Amino acid sequence: MRTLYHLWLDPASRKVRLALGEKKLDFRMKVENTWERRPEFLAMNPAGEVPVLIEDGVGALADGVAICEYLDEVYPEPPLLGRAPAARAEARRLVAWFDGKFAAEVSDNLVGEKVMKRFLGLGEPSTKAIRAGLANIHTHLEYIAWLAESRNWLAGNDLSLADLAAAARLSAVDYLGDVPWEDHPGAKAWYARLKSRPSFRPLLKDTIPGLPPPKHYADLDF
Repeated sequence: MRTLYHLWLDPASRKVRLALGEKKLDFRMKVENTWERRPEFLAMNPAGEVPVLIEDGVGALADGVAICEYLDEVYPEPPLLGRAPAARAEARRLVAWFDGKFAAEVSDNLVGEKVMKRFLGLGEPSTKAIRAGLANIHTHLEYIAWLAESRNWLAGNDLSLADLAAAARLSAVDYLGDVPWEDHPGAKAWYARLKSRPSFRPLLKDTIPGLPPPKHYADLDF
């Protein structure tokens, strides 16, 4: 059966989970503690990072972007990169924005410092980095609100990987209770639409031992 190696709060893994859900593809999940550097896992992805998707008849596929583009090419309905070249370019631009800029300015400073640093044994979280992440997230939420108010979805008329990339990263931060939703009603309204989709519901059931989410995390009427 199709198998996804992942970590619970890894945004790239969450993006692949959402893409699989939107494509209505069955899969099972296996948590991979990447810091253990298992030889069997390194043989599947020498980078030692999740996500890795094992596809029947294909083998191991690594990297969140590569996996999502593979899924959209092999299982084209519904399309998550758009049907026209311009739509695909805009979706890819925004995926790069959230996987690059948002990651560096927000995710790494919050999820990375508060959660991954502990698992990797890299010492105490940096309060400077956390403060930066909490400050930076406002700009990104304003941008999301502007996109969502200008278009039907972030990249255009249809739901795309841009929405999934943004939601995957925000969901990980929201699990920590660090998204100031009340200050950004436009972004909150867009996120509520994502939360109500069937593909998103499994993410809302995630519970990390010793690190429960805030009460609003799984609430569709947050």
